[in-house]
Amino acid sequence: MVEAIAMAHGWEMQQDPDVVVIGQDVGANGGVFRATAGLQERFGRQRVQDTPLAEAAIAGMSVGMATHGLKPVAEIQFMGFLYPALDQIVNHMSRMRHRTRGRLCCPVVIRTPHGGGIHAPEHHSESTETLLCHIPGLRVVCPSSPARAYGLLLAAIRDPDPVMFLEPVRLYRAVRQEVHDDGRALPLDACFILREGTDVTIVTWGAMTIETLRAVTELDKEGISAEVIDLASLSPIDSATILASVAKTGRLVIVHEAARNVGLGAEIAALVAEFGLYDLMAPIRRVTGYDTVMPLFKLEQDYIPSVGRIVAAVQLTLAD
Repeated sequence: MVEAIAMAHGWEMQQDPDVVVIGQDVGANGGVFRATAGLQERFGRQRVQDTPLAEAAIAGMSVGMATHGLKPVAEIQFMGFLYPALDQIVNHMSRMRHRTRGRLCCPVVIRTPHGGGIHAPEHHSESTETLLCHIPGLRVVCPSSPARAYGLLLAAIRDPDPVMFLEPVRLYRAVRQEVHDDGRALPLDACFILREGTDVTIVTWGAMTIETLRAVTELDKEGISAEVIDLASLSPIDSATILASVAKTGRLVIVHEAARNVGLGAEIAALVAEFGLYDLMAPIRRVTGYDTVMPLFKLEQDYIPSVGRIVAAVQLTLAD
């Protein structure tokens, strides 16, 4: 995935001279995970700029650049470092089109690593996507494969409004996949059906697609057919795809790494309860992280939902 992200940057910067990259160590070092490696050598220091260690400044620079015709792609080194930037994101970036009655737009992409996986100290393993999804005027995207990262990042850069691009840390180098560097974008507001099934719908996103697909392999051995939906677009949600799947299977399990309380899974459950209640044959179940900060080091794997927890939730849903 990290190579696909760098590839998407390169394609769009080659095609559009207004695209610029800014962030801590994005130039000389190629970013904390090397997702911008080689870009400064190709496009120069004017278009790939290292910034101070100041997330509020990075977001503020992005707003200024975007409202004056550039298309900044800003990297925040970890999602836990995003909070100082929220003032600019909430009060300016997401409101610019509305505030100016359409006279100005704010085509900013803010990329940031998402979730656990590297056993780092706190602030390095955040999954606070729900906070961002609650901000009107802001798209939130989370890819789950190299190909989807490539296509969705291209679409995010081309979008005239701000996009938060959450990159699952555990997927940066987890799998390899052939990705054609052809400049083809993917739709920003659509789910992806990773696997069709008839007995239960499982909705997930980001790195949790790994455990979910492994769980489905185990469920296959029991004769359980699960349909897996990669949400991808966390805001806005592709409700039509989810509702159509639940109408087919009659059951829903939602899997996410973020804490359970007021998590995005609750919004999806409410959506189905409101518009698909009569299709349900069993209660909706959620498999999530816990309502604590991500525990340090060795306990991280106990926090992240496991294959066993997902299998158990599906089995319980089918037993109802």
